[in-house]
Amino acid sequence: MKAVQYARYGGPEVLALVDVADPPLPDDGVLIAVHAAGVAPGDCKVRQGELQHMFPVKLPKIPGRDGAGIVVAAGAAAGYARPGDRVCFIAQHVEQGGAAELIARRRREIAALPATLSFLEGAALAHAGVCAWIGIVETGAVEPGMKVLVHGGGGAIGSLAVQIAKHRGAEVAATTRSSNADYVAGLGADRVIAYDRDDFTAHPDRYDVVFDLVGGDAHRRSYRVLKPGGTMVYLIAAPIEDLSAEFGVSVKRAVIHDRIETLEAVLALAAKGILRPQVGKVFPLADAADAHRLVESGAHTRGRVVLQVR
Repeated sequence: MKAVQYARYGGPEVLALVDVADPPLPDDGVLIAVHAAGVAPGDCKVRQGELQHMFPVKLPKIPGRDGAGIVVAAGAAAGYARPGDRVCFIAQHVEQGGAAELIARRRREIAALPATLSFLEGAALAHAGVCAWIGIVETGAVEPGMKVLVHGGGGAIGSLAVQIAKHRGAEVAATTRSSNADYVAGLGADRVIAYDRDDFTAHPDRYDVVFDLVGGDAHRRSYRVLKPGGTMVYLIAAPIEDLSAEFGVSVKRAVIHDRIETLEAVLALAAKGILRPQVGKVFPLADAADAHRLVESGAHTRGRVVLQVR
C-alpha cells in the first residue's frame, strides 16, 4: 500500500510517500480502506520530536491521529463490523496512523460514520470533535444559561466547541481573527471578538467557562474575564501560568482520551445536523508535507486540514 512515512524526526521534509506492506488483519479487528485522514498540530509536534517524552514512537512512523474510510475485511472475531461499513477511526500517536491507504483497527477504535457525512467531514470531525466535547462537556461541564468564551473559535477544535456549547444552551462568545468573524458567527457564536482589532478583556461580560485553545498571553488575560468560581479549561498550546488562586477560579486541563463513547456522541450530533464538521484545506496524500507545513505555519485558521487518500 501507499503511505506517508518518516524515518527520522524533523520538519515536513522528512515525510515521504512510500510503498509499505499492508497491515495484517487482526483476528478481532478490521482493515479499513482509508479515504481521508486528518492533519492535527499534534501530528506535527510528534513528527518534530517535541513530544518524545509523552509519545515514544517507533520509527519509521506513519502519522495521522484519525480518519474515515470503508471496512474492507473483518477478522473472524470481529462480529461488530463487516465489509462495506463506513467508519471513522482513531489511532494513538505511538501507533501507525491514518496517512495510508489501509489501517487496521479494533472494536473500540472505530465508530459508524453517519450516511449524511462525507469521508472528508468524518476525518475533520473525529479527533477535533472529541477534543471539543471533552473541553466543553466533560471538563467545563457547560450547562444551559452559562456564559462561555472560546479562544480560537475558527479552528478545528474551536469551531466545534462553539457549536457544542451553543447546543448545550450556553451564551457563547468566541475570539478569532477579523477575517474569520463572519465565519465564526455563522457557527452560532452570540458574540465574535476579533483579536486583531479588539481586546476581549475590554468587554463587560464575565464568563462561567473559558475554553482556551491558545495559551500564553491570551490565557493570562483570560482570568480577568472569568466570574468568581468560574472555570478555565485549556488544551496544551503556548505555555501557561496557573493564576487560579489569585483570581478565585479553577483551572482544568482538558485531558484527551479515546473512549469511543465520546466519539459516538459527537457523531450522533453530526448525524442530526446539530454539529457541522468544518473541513479546511484538502491535500492529496502525496502532498502530506505541504499539509504539515500549512498546519505548522499557523496561517490556516478555519477547520481541520485533511488528506484525501482515495
